[in-house]
Amino acid sequence: MITNEESATPALCRLQLGRELRLLRSAAGLTSTQVVRKLICSPSKLTRLETGENAVVETADVMALCEIYGATPEKRELLLGYAAVTKTKKDWWQSPEYRPAINPTFKAYLGLEATAQALHTYHSEYVPGLLQSEGYARAIYQRAPGALTPDEVERMVAVRMNRQEAMHRPEGSLRLAVIINESVIRRQVGGPAGMRAQIEHLIERASHPAVRVQIVPFRVGIHAGMNGAFTLLKFEDALPIVYLENLGAASVVRKRGDVAQYEEAFTDLQMVAMGPEESLGMIKEAIKEF
Repeated sequence: MITNEESATPALCRLQLGRELRLLRSAAGLTSTQVVRKLICSPSKLTRLETGENAVVETADVMALCEIYGATPEKRELLLGYAAVTKTKKDWWQSPEYRPAINPTFKAYLGLEATAQALHTYHSEYVPGLLQSEGYARAIYQRAPGALTPDEVERMVAVRMNRQEAMHRPEGSLRLAVIINESVIRRQVGGPAGMRAQIEHLIERASHPAVRVQIVPFRVGIHAGMNGAFTLLKFEDALPIVYLENLGAASVVRKRGDVAQYEEAFTDLQMVAMGPEESLGMIKEAIKEF
């Protein structure tokens, strides 16, 4: 729970506010439909408030919900404090220098990533963004569909590098479990020098206590990741979700049964992948190829 509004980020305040509102509604014994009728709003608005997806939370909405739920004065003060942070501070990705490079779907994901306690991800083609070197990221965007301008490429690279601050946030580093296909460390991206720099960067990041890297070697047959990359985000006080991205679109999966399938797939991948030490050994050997 946030106790210092000066250091609180809007993304974290939105998540905490949503959690508290869900708890209050449950304690009041009210369904979403009943609350929507009392608040005179759309169901989607209440959903966004309870899942922390609104960029800004209006204090009037919080006050109205506290009245409906019969919240104590102390609870009202806490929730209004969360709402105030969302109105007076901005997350880094909302600043003018980054905003043009971020589409709405990815902006929603950034808010989730910034507040997640742990992130479990599988990639078959690229080093995951949180472990990419600057040169590797630049090489990817320079070849991205749509022919980005040099300025657009640099903005995209800056966004990717800023995301990596999640590994050093004051309230605790994001715990990162990464599983990659062996092809990721074999495929040359950004030329020999660029790939060497990326592998050196990966070796350095893999030594971080909050990071676990495993490789699925070529010798493994059919496995649970062959349908494509996916990212599981886990939270302290909310159900896990899945983020999926492909060439044309991106989506967030919240349905519990669907999320459970990805959780099972990641567990299966952990079992067939090499352990962290053996994986690190393969990564160190791969650098000799470039």
